Amino acid sequence: MSPPLLVLLLALPCAAGLPFYNGFYYSSRPHGPHRGHGHGQGLFNGVKLVVETPEETLFTHRGADATLPCRYHHEPALAPPTPVRIKWWKLSENGAPEHDVLVAIGPRHRSFGPYRGRAHLRQEPAGEASLQIRGLRPEDSGRYRCEVIDGLEDESGLVELELRGVVFPYQPREGRYQLNFYEAQRACEEQDAVVASFEQLFRAWEEGLDWCNAGWLQDATVQYPITLPRRPCGGLGLAPGVRSYGPRHRRRHRYDVFCFAPALKGQVYYLALPAELTLPEAKQACEEDGARIATVGQLFAAWKFRGLDRCDAGWLADGSARYPVAHPRPNCGPPEPGVRSFGFPDPLSRQHGAYCYRPR
Repeated sequence: MSPPLLVLLLALPCAAGLPFYNGFYYSSRPHGPHRGHGHGQGLFNGVKLVVETPEETLFTHRGADATLPCRYHHEPALAPPTPVRIKWWKLSENGAPEHDVLVAIGPRHRSFGPYRGRAHLRQEPAGEASLQIRGLRPEDSGRYRCEVIDGLEDESGLVELELRGVVFPYQPREGRYQLNFYEAQRACEEQDAVVASFEQLFRAWEEGLDWCNAGWLQDATVQYPITLPRRPCGGLGLAPGVRSYGPRHRRRHRYDVFCFAPALKGQVYYLALPAELTLPEAKQACEEDGARIATVGQLFAAWKFRGLDRCDAGWLADGSARYPVAHPRPNCGPPEPGVRSFGFPDPLSRQHGAYCYRPR
């Protein structure tokens, strides 16, 4: 592996509650000059607009409904309260606006893109601007900005939403460094996962993830986590950390990928049968048992959050054979917990059982 460009050792600073100015003003009535910004509040004509969001990260799981808290008020209070414009959007990793989520003026609101029909604004009681999202998806993890605009006055706050999940490295049957960015996205989707963000990979590194192959991340950078420095992985002179090759061309460059699989609602289990199976037979056996053959992401999630522990290798949907070990023991692979891989055996060979997934 060629030497990386950068060693990343420090967690990203928490941005919740920091003041933010997006260069955009919305005016519904004439006002005087804007006089300043504070920590989630602004002063205008002697009246402060204050926006309050939680500093702690909100944790939830896929399929759940979430409320992202945001409240606003004026100091001193205005009577009657003035109408405001409320805007929510999801930020990219570098803090730039990425996806419009919802805009509301009075009782009218409009949601956008993948949030259409799923995102709503809670507007009762007065001063409430919390965002409600139904049926959370893996890609909903991230940072959201709540902006309140009162004439020429605009203030905002951040809310961080995180779906509980597990990061795992993935390479296809063809082997190491075969995926461009778009193929990496499809590969993760096929494993019931999404491409991991830097924050997710960094957290996995903090929890002990050590992987020498570089992989795509959500922002189209290529990075890899090292907890034990060694010669083939950047050399002995580099400290542990998440090492980065920086941004790469999304079509021309090829690497592995780090996927993020959220916690499961359903059940992954090993289907014990008298005889071992081919891959087609494994798929059919799961269907006959009222389930379907599990994906790599589902197996990792079951190992991480359900403690799935089995020393028997089984077929998965992508044609790989793996087994999860929550409690390492002799004759069951390395001494660390993890999901062991047998690679991609001949799909017509009868060497393995099957891991099935049954939704709830």
